[in-house]
Amino acid sequence: MLNILVLCTGNSCRSQMAEGYLRFFAKDKAQIYSAGIETHGVNARAVATMLEDDIDISTQTSNNIKEYSNIDFDLIITVCDNAKENCPYFPTKAKKLHHDFTDPSKTKGNEKEITEQFQNVRNEIKEYCKNFISENIK
Repeated sequence: MLNILVLCTGNSCRSQMAEGYLRFFAKDKAQIYSAGIETHGVNARAVATMLEDDIDISTQTSNNIKEYSNIDFDLIITVCDNAKENCPYFPTKAKKLHHDFTDPSKTKGNEKEITEQFQNVRNEIKEYCKNFISENIK
């Protein structure tokens, strides 16, 4: 079974959504983790936006990358440029992949605009995760 880590800045939105979708698409063929270079807690809007697509991430936790130093990862996906550029040294032989998703928690505007941005980012992450699993998990 593959060990996959999704890494973001604060492990609150993008990496949490990716963890949820990777678990959904991988089923029991991979162990999925997410972490941040900091921890900001799981974003309530991310939870609500994922529930709209029947993925419950409400029990996921916001973790620091240091918590996973003893896990031998096969794949590490960074989902924001900040995490890719500022991640502390993490010794691993894992294959590293990167895709910079917009941070929906930084969206300014009215409730409708913020909700739409969360949904747009969720949909981008869903498509990425679906393709990622089909390409990397047999």
